[in-house]
Amino acid sequence: MAAAIAGVSYSVAWLAYLFLSVWIATSWRGRWKGGMLLLASSLTCLWAGVNAWQLTFRSLPAALIWSLEVLRLGGWLIFLGLLLPPRLSHNRWIKYGGAGVIAYLMVQPWLAGLWPGIWPVEAPLIGQLLLALVGLIGVEQLYRNTRPDRRWYIKFLCLALGGMCAYEFYLYSEALLFKRVDVNLWSARGLVVSLLVPLFAVSAARNPDWSVEAFISRDFVFHSAAVLGTGLYLLVMAAVGYYIRFYGGQWGEVFQIAFLVGAGLLLLALLFSGSARAYLRVFLTKHFFSYRYDYRKEWIRITQVLSQSESESTLGERVICALADLVESPAGILWVRAEQGHFLYLAAWGDPKFHAGLIEGHDPVIDFMQRTRWVINLKELAALPELYENLSFPSWLHGCREAWLLVPLFHGETLWAIVLLTSPRARIECNWEVLDILKTAGRQAASFLAVEETARRLLEARQFEGFNRLAAFVVHDLKNLIAQLTLVVRNADKHAANPEFVRDAMATVEHAVNKMNRLLTQLRNIGAETCRQKIDLRVLLNKVLVARAGQLPRPNLECRVDREVWVLAQPDKLGSALEHIIQNAQEAAGRHGWVKVKLDLLGRQAIVEVEDNGPGMDSDFIRQRLFKPFETTKGLSGMGIGAYESREYVRALGGDLTVHSTPGQGSRFCFLLPVAEGQAEVESGIPA
Repeated sequence: MAAAIAGVSYSVAWLAYLFLSVWIATSWRGRWKGGMLLLASSLTCLWAGVNAWQLTFRSLPAALIWSLEVLRLGGWLIFLGLLLPPRLSHNRWIKYGGAGVIAYLMVQPWLAGLWPGIWPVEAPLIGQLLLALVGLIGVEQLYRNTRPDRRWYIKFLCLALGGMCAYEFYLYSEALLFKRVDVNLWSARGLVVSLLVPLFAVSAARNPDWSVEAFISRDFVFHSAAVLGTGLYLLVMAAVGYYIRFYGGQWGEVFQIAFLVGAGLLLLALLFSGSARAYLRVFLTKHFFSYRYDYRKEWIRITQVLSQSESESTLGERVICALADLVESPAGILWVRAEQGHFLYLAAWGDPKFHAGLIEGHDPVIDFMQRTRWVINLKELAALPELYENLSFPSWLHGCREAWLLVPLFHGETLWAIVLLTSPRARIECNWEVLDILKTAGRQAASFLAVEETARRLLEARQFEGFNRLAAFVVHDLKNLIAQLTLVVRNADKHAANPEFVRDAMATVEHAVNKMNRLLTQLRNIGAETCRQKIDLRVLLNKVLVARAGQLPRPNLECRVDREVWVLAQPDKLGSALEHIIQNAQEAAGRHGWVKVKLDLLGRQAIVEVEDNGPGMDSDFIRQRLFKPFETTKGLSGMGIGAYESREYVRALGGDLTVHSTPGQGSRFCFLLPVAEGQAEVESGIPA
């Protein structure tokens, strides 16, 4: 039975060191220290496996067992020697002498088997005892000769090797004293060395100079520690409950139930306590990891928090949350730079119990952060102002007793925003690592704030641009109406007695009034959807030509179809587009030229051509200037948006406006418009 238990003990050790060896092998980058650590772990794995086999089957020679005992402990001693300061480990007599002793102790059991009686029976025990003693001395020398600020890196290694050598020393000193090896101590040794594996793993993770790029999941350690602590708490709770029931007399069961319920509520309160989680996280980070932060995980978390555009929280609140989670802060406030240079309150997260709406841009704290780019520890500033160039405590923070850190958020060279974080849930030392990650995360957050501000300004600029463009179109139409009315006024004295002139003048005035009413309707309905109508293109062209008949040369319509040509459009907008192009053709042809308008039907497209015999345009002008808004060749009398507006509206209908022109021969504009397919489409209404 004892042999079976011992076999299980060493089997557990074999599995533990097999895992440790594979883990180190996959992370090793070729340095001696990491290689020796891998060798020592592999030898321990081999030693545990052979002992488990021997205790189960008893088929191996005793000399092999003793040689593996020496080899296993010798491997750890050689690794320990590599870590010692050079003045202790570089002496060749120590190195070669130690290697020789280990080699002798490995060979001695085999020689004792060949020549019995020459070596005492206790020789293997004495050799193991000496190795354990050397190990204890080496651990003491390593710890004592390591600078105090560097002992954090080798603390768990010294604890593991010291525990291993102390256990070996006790085992073999007792064996020498009583002339036998204690079976229980020998059996438990497998489990004891298994307990040292986490200490070796943490030491490897803390010492990157061993070139073992080890990674231990912080979440795994945190949750494992939480589960382990919960289990221990439950065991203690069960033991105390049993004690209360057993010794509580008549009220024992009642007190036991009350105690278990109270202890359970306390456990739930601890599990859901942010402060308790913060204390545990800080404790584990401080004692088990070489760096406080898992930078890959933190960077992903910060990016995800800042990118949650669909979150109910504003970007300002997410910025504070992202920074506060880095230092376990429960609340914070964000101020953002305004155009005038001062900083305005933007958002708060948690309950900072403080509010400052505005910070002056010339405040000494602002100037200090702009110049130094430091994170200001307000507790430290109040106690030791000389560390901050004797900076005065900010007057606008006197009412905030929980104020802790002022984090500058730089975008490029500009101090874009400031975040105030309140005191953390657990005590956190603001060392270089904490300050660096806060400054780096602050730059990331500032870029998000800058992008949001730029997007807001761009949206406002686009809204103003749309309004200005609409105003330009309205002014363009009003200019044409004013030109028509001006022509009527100029000829009124001369032709006032002519009935035909009066009729034409009244028709022109009526047209201008109707057009201005439609423009006012469009201005009142900015942003509202308008519906297209099914209109006959022939009728619309006739109305446009009648409106343009008052200017020479009068355009002529050539209709090449003998039936209605229906299109879906807004009559006013399409008519205005046609009128713009016809007017440009009249102005280009001059009083003695000609303008022809042709209507044709080709498949499912209606074609309207406006042709003149004016001076024409070259290809560069057509490509670079003709359809560019606010580009005009008419000087102060033109707006430069007629052709652009006409083409954009025709394209919105699903058609196009093309132009063919030759300098000295005239121009031809071609409207391509899709034909309406049926009456049902018109009645349902299609948004323009």
